[in-house]
Amino acid sequence: MAQENEVMWTEKYRPSSLDDVVNQKDIIKMLGALLVSPSTMPHLLFAGPPGTGKTTVALCAAQKILGQTWRNNILELNASDERGIQMIRERVKNFSRMATGRLSGLSINVVILDECDQMTSDAQTALRRIMEVSSRNSRFILIANYSGKIIEPIQSRCAIFRFLPLKRDDVAQYLQEISHKEGVKLLDDGLNAITTFANGDLRRAINTLQAASAMEKAVDERAVNQFLGEIDKSDIKKMINKALEGDFRGARETLFSLMFNKGLSGSEIIRQIHRQILVLDVPEDVRIELIRVLGEYDFRLLEGANEDIQLSAFLAQVVKFCRRV
Repeated sequence: MAQENEVMWTEKYRPSSLDDVVNQKDIIKMLGALLVSPSTMPHLLFAGPPGTGKTTVALCAAQKILGQTWRNNILELNASDERGIQMIRERVKNFSRMATGRLSGLSINVVILDECDQMTSDAQTALRRIMEVSSRNSRFILIANYSGKIIEPIQSRCAIFRFLPLKRDDVAQYLQEISHKEGVKLLDDGLNAITTFANGDLRRAINTLQAASAMEKAVDERAVNQFLGEIDKSDIKKMINKALEGDFRGARETLFSLMFNKGLSGSEIIRQIHRQILVLDVPEDVRIELIRVLGEYDFRLLEGANEDIQLSAFLAQVVKFCRRV
């Protein structure tokens, strides 16, 4: 049974070649022209949202350029775990200057740094120098969600590829293929719920499918929402409508019920408010203002502010705005 399989499906169904990568055809085509031989491969920077295939493409590119012995000639690190200058000076510097590639008949090694936008500025400065002096022995593939957090000297040394969120149809097709292979009954409403939640993140979609299939024999919308901790949309809609009508106390009571009776975190409530605002039957200028205000309070929560106070303040802002219009 699929639910008895302890293997992460994101690893089990990771594409093994560049041709199998979903929805990044332009990038794959350009990489094909660059990866003709080790001498034609530049340093690479893959940037884009999570779950769009950056790490997979990096591994497939290393396999293509290094051949069968590729596992012995790459250094793969998650820079968010080891993001200081010490890691760069020790592990990366030593590996990039070694001739392990030549010992196995190859001319280069490949260093893959995932989440490198989380590296400190000092570590990035050290990495810049290492990339420069070790270019005869090594090629670097840097992976980041936000390329703007990578210092300019590193960006100028790399060919930059920007990954796009996966199309909904591509995510749905991939999930259907997995469910068929795993013997999972994936219903249409369950598929729609997963693709909506994933929002172009294939890794998140696959993980949701695997978890939901372990809980229920048939993966429908109810099973997906049960795993995600989703609540009845009417509760969020009720809270927003009360705020729009000027009933701050009523909206706040609904908020407290969501937080303390149903156990939702502030970030989950923000995410679901965002979804409801997009479909609310309100004038467009009101919708725009609500999204603007919501974005401000989402940032505050990400910075560690108190969830109760900030969400109450958001509702107060909505009430105040609607009394002006």
